Amino acid sequence: MIAPVFALRSGESWRDPHPMYRALRDLDPVHLVEADGPTGPFWFLSRFDDVFSAVRDTEAFSSAHGLTVDPDSPGTRMGDATPIVFMDPPDHTTMRRLVSRGFTPRQVTELEDRIRTFVVEGIERLREAGSGDIIADLFKPLPSYVVACYLGVPPEDRTRFDDWTGQIVAAAAQGNATGADGIADLLAYFTELIERRRTDPGDDMVSHLVSLGEQNASILWVLGFAFTMVTGGNDTTTGLLGGSAVLLTEHRDERRRLLDDPGLLPGAVEEFLRLTSPVQGLARTTSRDVDVGGTVIPAGDKVLLGYGAANRDEREFGPTAEALDVGRDVSRHLTFGYGAHHCLGASAARLQARIALDELLARCPDFTVDGAAAEYATGNYVRRHLSLPFCASG
Repeated sequence: MIAPVFALRSGESWRDPHPMYRALRDLDPVHLVEADGPTGPFWFLSRFDDVFSAVRDTEAFSSAHGLTVDPDSPGTRMGDATPIVFMDPPDHTTMRRLVSRGFTPRQVTELEDRIRTFVVEGIERLREAGSGDIIADLFKPLPSYVVACYLGVPPEDRTRFDDWTGQIVAAAAQGNATGADGIADLLAYFTELIERRRTDPGDDMVSHLVSLGEQNASILWVLGFAFTMVTGGNDTTTGLLGGSAVLLTEHRDERRRLLDDPGLLPGAVEEFLRLTSPVQGLARTTSRDVDVGGTVIPAGDKVLLGYGAANRDEREFGPTAEALDVGRDVSRHLTFGYGAHHCLGASAARLQARIALDELLARCPDFTVDGAAAEYATGNYVRRHLSLPFCASG
């Protein structure tokens, strides 16, 4: 039997990573990747229990050295503006507490009417045209709009904000020069916005953080938080929505269950989150020698936590783990991480998915997307469509 091999995916190779994950789960769940080039060697964890344990153990599996397998991860060079995702407790705990009040489910749902209006307008344009690219026409603009609302970006600035978002997503995925320019432009913009919110506060996250004062949230840290919102809240939600549309096209019987019983949708969103796993994996660095399933990972090694692999582990989700079941009781999954680093934007992502899929099924119950003709975005950590042909009536 040929030993399984892990390889970082990007672009077209994201089309079907699941056979690779399955082989690693079964045959080599604590897998040493003898990588050449800039990444160097690293470990890949593929089973649910191993990833679940690692993501909760912030002492042994540190985020402070970046979330990619590269030695010099994008975002770790921002000094006092270092985003919260690159912090470990207790600093992470302190800063998370300051911002968490802006991400409660109640506050998220206050955006619901605006999100639904945005979604309905996008779907109606697609329905009137009969076809289009649902990524460009709806699934990419929607999360950018929601992040802009959270951060208090005025409507007149949102075109520029969308451009910067695209550049920064590229930087987070690949660390390229164009993305670095986008980071500089965004930080300059938010420096101005922060000053504006000192005298003209709004009902948004930037105003909330500014109100805490420099002793609690410095200007540089607010800038770092804005960076976190952009990198964490845009392409990931696009990946969830695009992947969900593909699953609903491939599994018509499961779509019929949702059409016959819309009350299944909130639970189905958890199943879509589990199966799509937009963030397929993030890295940690071991602070000491760690025993994982009988294999010792040395201190200082990079470890890639395979969320996408773990979320399809039959040891956790049963023999149908890789199949769509909109009625599945998903008690836990790793799409938003877990524990201290559980995604602050989870409620917002769930809300966007629930509204978008609700309106799509109601207004275009026979829609199809052409997964075979879809194009995947580059980047080694987020699996999402760059384009996805859509037909409103099948």
